[in-house]
Parts: sequence; C-alpha cells; structure tokens
Amino acid sequence: MQYPLGNMTNVPPLLASVTGPEALRALPEEALPTLAEDIRRYLVATVCASGGHLGPSLGVVELTIALHRVFHSPRDSVMFDIGHQAYVHKLLTGRQKGFEQLRRAGGLSGYCCRAESEHDLIENSHASTALSYSDGLAKARALAGERDRAVVAVIGDGALTGGMAWEALDNIGAAPERPVIVVLNDNGRSYAPTTGAVATRLAALRAPGPHPAGSDVFAAHGLACLGPVDGHDIPAVEEALRRARALDRPAVVHVVTVKGKGYPFAEADEADCFHAVGVIDPVTGRTRATASPSVRQPGSWTEVFGQELLALAEERPELVAVTAAMLRPTGLHPMAVAHPGRVFDVGIAEQHAVTSAAGLAMGGLHPVVAIYATFLNRAFDQVLMDVALHRLPVTLVLDRAGITGPDGPSHHGMWDVSLLALVPGLRVAAPRDTTRLKELLHEAAATDDGPTALRLPKATPGPDLEALARMDGVDVLHRSASRSLDVLLVSAGPTAGAAVAAARQLEEDEGIGSTVVDPRWIIPVNRTLVHLAARHHLTVTVEDNTRTGGFGSLLAQACADAALTTPVRCLGLPHAFVPHGTRTDLLADAGLDADGITSAVLRARTDCLTYDVAPLAGPVNGRRRPR
Repeated sequence: MQYPLGNMTNVPPLLASVTGPEALRALPEEALPTLAEDIRRYLVATVCASGGHLGPSLGVVELTIALHRVFHSPRDSVMFDIGHQAYVHKLLTGRQKGFEQLRRAGGLSGYCCRAESEHDLIENSHASTALSYSDGLAKARALAGERDRAVVAVIGDGALTGGMAWEALDNIGAAPERPVIVVLNDNGRSYAPTTGAVATRLAALRAPGPHPAGSDVFAAHGLACLGPVDGHDIPAVEEALRRARALDRPAVVHVVTVKGKGYPFAEADEADCFHAVGVIDPVTGRTRATASPSVRQPGSWTEVFGQELLALAEERPELVAVTAAMLRPTGLHPMAVAHPGRVFDVGIAEQHAVTSAAGLAMGGLHPVVAIYATFLNRAFDQVLMDVALHRLPVTLVLDRAGITGPDGPSHHGMWDVSLLALVPGLRVAAPRDTTRLKELLHEAAATDDGPTALRLPKATPGPDLEALARMDGVDVLHRSASRSLDVLLVSAGPTAGAAVAAARQLEEDEGIGSTVVDPRWIIPVNRTLVHLAARHHLTVTVEDNTRTGGFGSLLAQACADAALTTPVRCLGLPHAFVPHGTRTDLLADAGLDADGITSAVLRARTDCLTYDVAPLAGPVNGRRRPR
C-alpha cells in the first residue's frame, strides 16, 4: 500500500460516497476491498496528523464494514467496548466531515460520543463494559417485545482479562431468550500481548486443526460459538454475523484480526502496534524527535518514574511492581526487563491488581501499583477495604493525574484525590517537578505502616522549582519581598509553577504580597498549612483535581475545625465532565493558569473586603459563586 507524502485533506471518492450505513449496504461486494484500502489510507493520513489510536482502528476496518452491512444501526445496537477501535465506525456513520479535527477542541471525540451521532450508544471508554451494557439493553428490549432489534457488543480479547466482562457473560449465557451477539475482536493484544489463561485458551482456539472437547470457554458459559474467522475477509465475517443473528440465542463470533493491519510500521511495532500515536510522519512512522511514536520523550514524568523505580528496585529487593495491562504506558518496562520476576501484568483488571498487591504486601513485599488515575476509580473498594483496612504498605502511582488533554472526559484523572481522601490512613503525594517525584517515591517506598499514592501528570516536565525553605515537610516556593502576610497560595503538584507566576503578578502589578507553599504530601492535611493560613488574610488552594471533595476542601475543613476566620478559596477543576482539548487550554478554562489564579485572588480579596463571606463560599474557578 502506498501512503501519501503529507496529509490527505480530501476524503477518497469511494469513502466519500458512504454517507451512512445505508449507502454502505448499497455498495456491491466487489467494491469493498477498495473501500477498505481507502479507509486505511485516510486513517493513516489523518491520525498521523492529529494523533490518536491508530493501531486498533487499522485492525478493524473490514470487521466494521461487515458489522454495518449485516446490522442496521441505529435500530440494531452496535456497541464498541472502550471505543478506541471506533474510528472506522465514525467514518461509516456520517462523520467524515471534520474527521481531520479528531481529538481537537471542538472536533470529534477520540472515542464514541452520544452527542455526535445516534449510532453511538455508549461513550465510557473504560474497558470490559460493553457486555454489561448489552446485557441490560437486551433485557430492556425483551421487556418491550422488540426481539427484531439486534444487540451487538464488539470487545477485544484484551478486555476479556477484566472481571466485569465475565460477570456479564455469566448473565448473557444464562438467558437464551435474550440473543446478545458478542463479537470478539481477537488480535492477541491490549497494549502489549494479552496475558493470562484466557489468552492461552484463545491462542489454542486460533490454532488450526481439531480442538479437544471442552476447550471452548464460551460454550461452557452457554453461548453458541462461531469461528475463528479471518477478520480481514469481509464476506467471511458477514457470513458469520448473519449466522449468529439467525441462531436467535446468545452467541460469540470469534474474529481474528491484526492490530495495525496494512501499515507496516504499526504491524512491526513491538511495543504496542502504534496503539496510540502522537503527530508522526506517515511515510516514516516516526516523530521528529524519536525513532518510534510508541517511545515516550526522554525525561517525561512517566520515564523519570520508571527509571527511578528501577534504581529503587536495585536497592530494595522487597520492591515489586504491578500493572493492569499497561507495562510501557505506566513506566514499568525498564524494571520488567531488569527484574522480570518482580513485575506482574494482571491484564485489564484494576480491582484484582490492587487486591493482589495487598496479598504481596501481606507476604512481606512492598508492591508499587502503577495505574492511570482515571482507572483507579474502578478499584476504590479494593484500596479502601483490601489495602487500607489492613494498613498494608502498598504504593499507588497514578499516571495521567489531572487533565490529560485530547482523550476527553473518561480519561481525565480528576477524581482520584477526592476518592482517596475518604480512605483512612492513606497518604497522597503530589510532586511539583521530577526531582520531587524521585524524592517522594523514595519516601513512599520507605513507608511500612500503610498505603501511599503519588500523582503524575500527563505533561512535559518543566524546570525544577526549588524551595526557599522547608517547614515541617512543607516547601516554601515564594515569599514576597515586603514580607506581607496578605495571601497564602497553596499549590498541589504541578500547579506550583502557575501559583508562583501568579504570586509575582500580584506583587508586581497589584502590590499584593503573598506566600506560595507546596505541601508535597497533600493527604492528610499538614497542620503547618493551618498555622500558615492563620497568619494570612486569605488562603487560596490550587489543584488539578475536581474542587468537589479535593485537597482544597480538606484544607478548608481543617481551618474550620481550628476555628480560623481566614477565608479559604478553592481553585480546581469543575464539578463536570471536562471535554477533550489541549491540557494547557483546559487548565486555563478552569482558571488554573497564572492569569486565572491572579483573577481569582483579586475577586476573593474584593469579596472579603465587601461581604461577610463564609470560608467555603468563594469563587468557582475564578468566578464569583452566586449567593
């Protein structure tokens, strides 16, 4: 296949003629291979220009064509687990216009999105959920007497490592009167090759020749099984899907695909088959700075963590690591190479990852569970009851905490502080720079009397922000020359740079003196912060977590408990699902850049001088709260 030397700004003619599923079904079968090639060329050109989930999308071109030719969406419901494999679905359901703005502010979402199209039913992009949605929808259709409306769930083999998928299969297979069709997109991978016993069983099913009785794990759950079928053979996939529908009972169509299909650089990428890429050259498959888009830029927060964890592992033989199918994205690959027996990939199973870590800690080890902050939501009960209740030394490293940018609402890591604040005995650190990351990781690894957590942003690290002094573990980052005790700015993690910049603006432009501090450990609240608040006229907290129940709320409560009259204003992310966009723009929209913080301080000072305002009734992200 030949790829363009630049962006393909125009949709290929045959693809442009497919204005929706009905137009797709009207195409003659002999035109479909050309359509598939057009889609691949267009995906490579546009996704290489915008960044996104290229490998998964290239692997499902023929499968998605077949799905929309056999099933009549939206009357038939076709749901994509996770949604990163749904780019082809978008192109075939009327969203070709503007596709080049994928994942950009105001453009198409990088996942399914109900606001975009009636063909998108679910937009939660966390794994292993589509089967449960399908089970519930099938129940609703049965109660409504709508047996002629198919319910189809497309799920990757990697997502079958999640326990929720098997909970759903347990229900689907037990109800022959509700004919859910499960399309298993089996490419042998999530990010990396799929691990565990299910992966071994699927590999056996893919192998040619007769299979021993009882080898079909799906039949054991009461589902009819069709395949394996070549997922890049459109007529074969269509035939299997039609047979599954005609069975009128729960069925699995086992479709074997190649992740990154048709793009040699993706197919050959050992790390993750170009699962997710930044902006790259479609001709070479490379960025300007790296040999592979799968390799993180040197010095990223994740890479610094991974290298420091490896150094710690060399010193501390009791240190082990756990990942939920994200060995490379969470920085554990260096340790896995050096100490393969001490790094455990449990699959897309965050709940199991945390409780398994509890067991490791019970055995005398210190496990580090590296996980995306947004996926920690799935394992809250395990953190609370399996780790914290037992006061076990487990360290959670939460990658992509705060605003992540173009991946949108379900991937922003903006709830972890609020959740972890509920856990007794758990300490949470938020490093402001990579030097503090190393320092705090060492402190967490040395903790043996309970759990700890570290938050890492998805951002390019800035220069180190050195402290002027340290007071009982709290770093003083800025102190006005006038020694004024007007405003105390308390920054959490990487918001420190914006807080210091705001302090300088306030001093230089407004003559307002301030102190900026970084508590380093944000949970529990350091009592020194309460003492500092008592010495200032106004305290403002800045964090990249939701304001609801976040660090600022904790400090405000601590000040209220101490009977302080100093007003506390909490700046953070809104109590809302934040859309996709650049991290810089979204933080500015939330009032978390230097200008936003400065404006919030000025408004809060005006309120304090004009009104009798309670400590928690401050501005919301730089805007006065209605009274």
